[in-house]
Amino acid sequence: MRIPYNQPQIDIDTQIKLLSDEGLSFDDKEKAKHLLANISLFRLKSYLYPLRKRGSRDFVADSKFEQGYELYKFDSALRKLIWAELEKIEVSIRTQLSYKMTDEAGNYWFTDSSIFSNTAIHVGVLTNIEAELRRSDDDAILAFFRKYTDPFPPSWMTMEVTSFGSLSLLYKCLKGGRSRRAVAKYYGLSDTVFSSWVHSIVYVRNICGHHGRLWNRTLRIQPVVPRRTSRPFLSMSANTQTVYYVLSIIMYMLKVVNPKTTFSTRIKALLGEHPSVKPSAMGFPKDWEKEPLWS
Repeated sequence: MRIPYNQPQIDIDTQIKLLSDEGLSFDDKEKAKHLLANISLFRLKSYLYPLRKRGSRDFVADSKFEQGYELYKFDSALRKLIWAELEKIEVSIRTQLSYKMTDEAGNYWFTDSSIFSNTAIHVGVLTNIEAELRRSDDDAILAFFRKYTDPFPPSWMTMEVTSFGSLSLLYKCLKGGRSRRAVAKYYGLSDTVFSSWVHSIVYVRNICGHHGRLWNRTLRIQPVVPRRTSRPFLSMSANTQTVYYVLSIIMYMLKVVNPKTTFSTRIKALLGEHPSVKPSAMGFPKDWEKEPLWS
């Protein structure tokens, strides 16, 4: 039976006391108070959770607040690293989708309902794109609407202001065909796998964009496992709901977009800077560094 929530907010001193009563120690309580004043306990508690006894609110002996904060710092650095690299992938996908579809179906392919398999999704995406265009203050977009009567700018302009989520949906509901396959082929994937991977990338991008916990998260969206790829992917099986699997997808895509990428080196360096973080909690298998993808 559901009941109304009636728990009051607790002040920072009380938060410290409650954590102490549950067995958490502090190297510097004043610093901890400062951190809790700027990073809510609600946000930090998921980084303290691994320090608790299984099935209990009590902490494992000798657990420290600073250990949870170290996990928080690692996760923050991981998200920033991923965010910067996803920009490269996102821009590439925008470009390839526009190139291939415009060649096949014209400047306004994205408005042609006949090439989409789901009319309801297509209409919804177009509505979102219209709203995104209205909000845009891009000089080229504003200049286009001052000069032309068309309801949308051409693909190469519109795709640049369309949200990545809308872009993913556009591709997902395209009818199967040469152009849909051509976009995926550029990345050495089947169209089914490519659509699934882009959906997963959008999901992780949104987590990073909202500063959510990522490092040991069980991801709600499961990407399709490819039967074949044109470039090395994973030779060892891995749980597709883990951060490791999504990092592997990002690594694969980056090798197409930026063949000289240093993403692998920086992931390894980040793990080296935070030795208390267990890669296994992120889904990294033993000997993962020997994978051709990561070597």
